[in-house]
Amino acid sequence: MRDTPYSVLFLCTANSARSILAEAILARQAGSRFMSLSAGSQPRGQIHPLALNLLQQKGYDISGFRSKSWDEFDESQMANGVDFVFTVCDSAAAEVCPVWPGHPLTAHWGIADPAAASGSEAEQRLAFVTAYNQLKARIDAFIALPDLGIDRLALKAKLQDIGRL
Repeated sequence: MRDTPYSVLFLCTANSARSILAEAILARQAGSRFMSLSAGSQPRGQIHPLALNLLQQKGYDISGFRSKSWDEFDESQMANGVDFVFTVCDSAAAEVCPVWPGHPLTAHWGIADPAAASGSEAEQRLAFVTAYNQLKARIDAFIALPDLGIDRLALKAKLQDIGRL
């Protein structure tokens, strides 16, 4: 059994919706077993208001969330490295990512961008609820894995399977 929490970094280009939702969900669902982080390659600098509204409605304390760059998670900031990196948008998955400290396991868990939803306000809110539910299902499957210390190739396959949920 590991003594320190696993660090998990969720990436999305703008770090304004999906990665923020994922960071919040993991922090709540997994407690002290994981350190939940999020960032973007081109952070928007603010979190989408509908993402914040949804988190508030679900009882999350939103005061600590902010849109930030993946540059904050380089070797100088993450002395122990990052254990897992999950891209949650297709554009972030296609970008050349930095070399992460700790040689993390990576997987793509693409989710449609709720911030790009058009239509009525109800339709836009539904897009955020849908993204939240998809992320929660994947995160629940991830934290239910019995042994994160198993063979890296086997674990990588399981993480990719989760991304296909």
